[in-house]
This record gives sequence, C-alpha cells and structure tokens, in this order.
Amino acid sequence: MKERNSVSSVKRVLINCASQAQVYGICIADKVPEVGRDMCLKEFLALKTCMQNSHIDKIKKEKDILHMMQTRAGSSGSDALSHAYIQSPPIRCNIPETRGLLYDDGNKLLLSPTGDRVLSWKVGAPTERNPPNSDLIGEGAVLSIRYSLDQKAIAIQRSNHEVEFRNRETGMTFSRKCKQDSERILGLFWTDCPTCDIILIKTSGIEMLLYDPEQNGLHIMEAKKLNVNWYVYTHESRMLLLASGMQCTVFSGYQFSAAAGIVRLPKFEMSMTKSESNSKPVLSSDDVHIVTIYGRIYCLQFDRVGMHINVYRFYRDAVVEQGSIPAYSSRVAVSSVDNVILAHQLDAKVVMLYDLFLDSLSPISAPLPLLLKGSYGANSRSKSEESESISSAYEGMIYVDSWNFLVPDLICDVDNGLVWKICLDVEAISASSSDVPSILQFLQRRRSDPAMIKALCLAITRTLILEKRPISVIAQAMDVLVASYSNSLRSGSIPSATQNTGNNHATDSGVVSEHSIVSTDRAKSVIGDSSSKVLIHSPSTSDDDVNPEESEEPAGDKSLKSSVPQQMASHGANVAISPDEMHRFVFTLVEDEMSGDPSYLVSVIVEFLRSASREKLKLNPDIYLMMNHLLARSNQHATIALLVSNKIIEPSKEVAMQLVDLGQQNFKIRKLGLDMLRLLSLHHDYVSILLQDGYYLEALRYARKHKQTTGCGKMPEVSARIVA
Repeated sequence: MKERNSVSSVKRVLINCASQAQVYGICIADKVPEVGRDMCLKEFLALKTCMQNSHIDKIKKEKDILHMMQTRAGSSGSDALSHAYIQSPPIRCNIPETRGLLYDDGNKLLLSPTGDRVLSWKVGAPTERNPPNSDLIGEGAVLSIRYSLDQKAIAIQRSNHEVEFRNRETGMTFSRKCKQDSERILGLFWTDCPTCDIILIKTSGIEMLLYDPEQNGLHIMEAKKLNVNWYVYTHESRMLLLASGMQCTVFSGYQFSAAAGIVRLPKFEMSMTKSESNSKPVLSSDDVHIVTIYGRIYCLQFDRVGMHINVYRFYRDAVVEQGSIPAYSSRVAVSSVDNVILAHQLDAKVVMLYDLFLDSLSPISAPLPLLLKGSYGANSRSKSEESESISSAYEGMIYVDSWNFLVPDLICDVDNGLVWKICLDVEAISASSSDVPSILQFLQRRRSDPAMIKALCLAITRTLILEKRPISVIAQAMDVLVASYSNSLRSGSIPSATQNTGNNHATDSGVVSEHSIVSTDRAKSVIGDSSSKVLIHSPSTSDDDVNPEESEEPAGDKSLKSSVPQQMASHGANVAISPDEMHRFVFTLVEDEMSGDPSYLVSVIVEFLRSASREKLKLNPDIYLMMNHLLARSNQHATIALLVSNKIIEPSKEVAMQLVDLGQQNFKIRKLGLDMLRLLSLHHDYVSILLQDGYYLEALRYARKHKQTTGCGKMPEVSARIVA
C-alpha cells in the first residue's frame, strides 16, 4: 500500500509540474527511483536542480553543434557540405584605371576597356602567367565590345546609335549608325552563319550584315522589321530571342548555325502569373536564360510573381513548355555546368541542381550553399593552409550584389574585377544518394574531369561489392557501366580496338589506378522524349557531350547541326570503363580484400558477363581465368564445367591451358580444356599435352590426321618418342 502511494505521489508531482517535467524529462528515468522511495520537497528540489543543470548542459551542447555547423556551412573550406563550388584562384581583371568588365562569349574573352585600349583575358588560361592582350580601340565611350570569331576585327558599340568597326590588321575603322529619332541599337554579335557575319539588334528589328574587310564596310544581307524591347543570345546555342509586347512575353526566335544557316522559330509567348493587384508584371531580360543541356536547347524563365522557373524546349517547328521548377528566392540566376542546371537562389544564398537527361524537373540534390575551393598544385601548400587563406581573403563574397552570372558557368564580380568558374563536386553529389545505379548513370554522363569521374565510378563499384550488396543492385550497376562503355564504342568516342586488348588502356588506366585507390574511402560514403517534333541541337556540342542513347532522333532526322569544331577533349579521356579496367581495378582488387567463400564474387562476375554478352562485347580472357580460379579454389568444378559447356566462359587458348592445369584434380575439367584446344585448332598445343601425358600413339594419330594444319610439323619427333 505504501509503495502504491509512493507511485501516486510521483504521478501527482509530475502532473503538477507538467511544464517542468516536459523540459527536464531527460533525467526523469534516472531520478524516479529516488523520488519513489522518499518523495518530499527536499528531494524534489534536488531533482529539479539536477534536471536544470542537465538541461543547461544539453542546450550548451546543442549551441556548440549549431555553431560548428554554421561555421562549416559558411566557410570556404573543403570540409563544408556543398554540391557546387567556385574555383580559386579566380581570373583577376582588377587592373587600375579600367572601365568595367565585359564578356565576349563567342571567343570566351574577358574584356576591360582602359583609355584608348582594351585588355583581354582568355577564359581558362592562368592569368598569373599570361598577361592580358591589348588592342587599340581609340578614345570614346564603350558600351560593349565583340571580337570577330577569327579575331581579325573588333566591333565597339559607342552609343545607342553607333557601332564602330576596327580592322586589327590594318587599323582602319568605320562606323554604322542608326536613326536617332526612331530606333536604338540594343547590341550585336558575330556569327559563323554562311550567309552573314554580324547580327545587329535594334528596337526596330534585326539586320544581318556581311563584313567586307577589303572595302572596309558592311553589306546588308537581310533585315527583319519587328518591335524589340530586349534580346537574349548565347554563342553556345547560336540562339537569339527577341522580346516584344507590353509585358515582354512575346518572343521571336532565330538560330544562326554554320550547318543549317538561319532558322526561324515560330513566335511564342511565355506565361506570367498575374499579381494580386491585377497589375501586369513585365518580364526582364535578367529573368530569361538560354542553356544547352545534352545538345538540347532550353530556355528558363523566372516568374517573379509565381515564384517558379518555367522550362521551355526548342524544336524546329515549335517551342514546348516542359514544366516548371520551384523558386525559393525573389532573385534567381541560372548556370549550366557539365550538362547540369544550377538554379541559384540569391536571397537564400543556396543553389539547386537539376539534371534534365530524363526530362525530369526534380532536383538531384538538396539546396546547399555555393562554396569556394582552391585548386592545389604539386608545389602548393597543404590543403588546410590554402583553404584557410582563401576563406580569410574572400570571406563574405559569396552571392554578393555585384555578381553577374555569365552563361554557361562563369561568375563576374564587377566591383572587384574577378571572374569565377563554377564547378560541380561530383563526389559530394554521389555521397548524397544511396541509389548507386542512378549515381553511376549520373557520373557516366559527366565530362568535366574524366579521369576523376572514372576513378570515382571504379571506387563506388568496388565498395558496392565489398559491402556485399544484393546481386540485383550489382546487376543494375553492371548494366549501367557496360552500357555506357558500349555506347561510347558505337559513338566512336573511344577506339574500338581497346575492347580486345589490355595494353591499349595503359595510358588511361595508369591514371585511373592512382586515383581509384585514393578515392575508395570516399566512395564508401556513397553506399549509403516522346515528341515527334525534331528538336534543335546546340551547334557547338559534339557527340561526345551527349549520351548516345539520348542523342538518337526519329527517322528522317532534320536536327539543326553545325560544323563547329568539337569542344570536347580528345578520345583518350573518357569516363566509360572498359572490361579490362573493370577486371584490373575492380575484380582483382576486390579479390585481394575479400576472404572466405568466393561464390559472391563469382556471382558478381557472372552478372558482369551477362551485361557484356547483352552488349556483344569481346572480353579479355583474364576475367575468365579469374572466375575459373575462384571456382576451383572452392572446389566447384561442376560449376566450371557448366559455365564452359554453356559458352558463358568464352573459349581461348589461355582458358584452355588453365582448364588443363586444373584438370590435375578433375579429369572432366581437363577434358574440357583439351576439347577447347581442338575447337580452337590449336593442334600443336594439343599434341604437346598428349605427349606430356604419355599418350604417344594418340598424339601420333592426331598429328597425322592434321598434318596439313599449320603448327603440327612434329611428326618425326613424335615417331622417335614412340620408337624409343
């Protein structure tokens, strides 16, 4: 009875102090026995004091953790969590007495006018070692500068009514002006279209001009009259969009391609959400972005009222709205890095990644900040010191108002004269998903750093096997890797001869072996279109940029293509993993680390053979030798016989000789090896084995039977052995 009253006392006290018990309930379990024995005010006060101290310690610990997470999220070090980063050091264009920073995307030049000259930096070249080039442009105002694609001439927009052209070789100049009272010049660009060299955009339309350096003038090839409020153009897509209408939502589109000439798209209108006050919002040029993804041209339009990004895809005879991407900021910028769309939420200072390969508008990662990472050379300081130096130098410069996002993957900091390049952290993206086959598909579509991506795929595959994932998952992963390699062979992005020999991979594999071993530990964290219309392709994207499965078009393909030189790296750099690399950098390394029953590894190899057989790939015999060795080690000779009989193990001299050696303990296996030698017409080897086993008469009969066969001129030797 007394014990029951004690329990009731505890219950009554807890009810009366419900608010305190909720806060301090963590320590209740430890103190209930004490309270139950002798519930009085003194003990309860002691209990409350204990729980208060525990609660304070917990809050302090949580604050420390939160502070650490905020510090890491806001830092620029390599330990911070992010899927995209800007690479340091940036291109430095902050030379005194310069007037702004311009970008010529046709030649990938950063331009900075100063006095009567213009300084130019080539994007991608290290600015520390290569000083800027300088060209004379004369005195006067400069609104924009465009070099010709052969860089023999310069077009300088002096005002809204005048453009000056300067021949770099002769220094001769001339100007083209428009009517000041009725039209303004919005801009211009050079093109590789066969019918014109320059496109001049005015508020009254566009003029297609032919540049004549000999006569030092221009010839009008064609003019289009229409009202233009502003325009958007990217040299990567060769696509020009002209905005008109009261809300600037009606668009006329043109593509100026070297192969197809001038292609006019049908006029279309972008959708805009009405505001609550029924006022009609006006679309800004800053909210329209042209991007090229897997050779397909898209337009992304930010709807500020509806807080979403509309996605349009361009076809020859239509512009189709694909859907919308949600936006979480009143200001949004768009970049395209390695066929991945980056939607920068500028107010929230995070970036979201989208992969449109499967026409999916779902993000492939959580919204995370854009970090700053340094590139470390062989003679540079340690990573920690370099990271700390970068953080202190550029702290607070992420997503500042002076940033100007340049298509596809550059950020121009106008105030500081810096240009940053945006990169993907594929390792972080891989570690954020547990769907390994999907991650491998994503990695196989990347082209930014083939050696690193290949090493990461190899490390992920090894980890997948070492953790003994279900065979169904292994089979999907093998299908992805083998299909990617087969597609690369068919597209010609890698030489077809490499599939039969291992030596041909020596150059790539030497790089892979070094990186793949290093990346194994990182990879362990990873294991955790139906339209009949013909789409417009980006002229500057080579076949290597696009997965062959995606690039296939319907019969009678009329896709717009160009003869622009390919922008991809040489055939030697490819993310596809060959069967020889799979054997040397996955199966062989995994065999050394795995112990016990090898049946799991054999099952993995069988799945790889199944995938290779479906793609009709010729494999190196080494992989069959490895499987036979594993089966023989566990005395599974019957399985070897079954695989050989069903031609799962392809016949070869190496396999036949191995079967003969393994047949020392199993006559059936030895017979399979001898039969394989006969099947391959390796008569000399067959006779030699018969002689070694003492079957002289059978060897003589076989040699006489095949005396016309090359390699069997051993009859005198056989006869002498029989006589002896």
